[in-house]
Amino acid sequence: MKNTLGKQERLKSKKIIERLYKEGISVKAFPFRMMYLQTEHTSDFPAQVGVTVPKRNFKNAPDRNRIKRLMRETYRLQKEIVYNNLEKPCVFMISYIGREEWKYEELYAKMEKLLTLFINDVKNKEDEES
Repeated sequence: MKNTLGKQERLKSKKIIERLYKEGISVKAFPFRMMYLQTEHTSDFPAQVGVTVPKRNFKNAPDRNRIKRLMRETYRLQKEIVYNNLEKPCVFMISYIGREEWKYEELYAKMEKLLTLFINDVKNKEDEES
């Protein structure tokens, strides 16, 4: 698996994003919150991801952009956690809910925790269904 985060792996569809926020399930590992939905999407990859940072918490665009860049990088380096454990295709949006900027190392550790929680939650849902 390539260690990239290409166009096919990014969540862009407005229809899917709307469905995600209406029907999605939330998982939190402060300062991140992930909304996810197991659904078919247009990509060949098992997951599509989007990242958001609220304007309410960070007024300056360069601050928001830096945090989004760090979030994408920490996800990119750890996406094999998700890819190796998903059976059904999935879309998710990762939001930054903290009010101050965190260091890269801390964000990396929290992203790992969030992705592990997400996989455990998905596996629990599949066990309940079967």
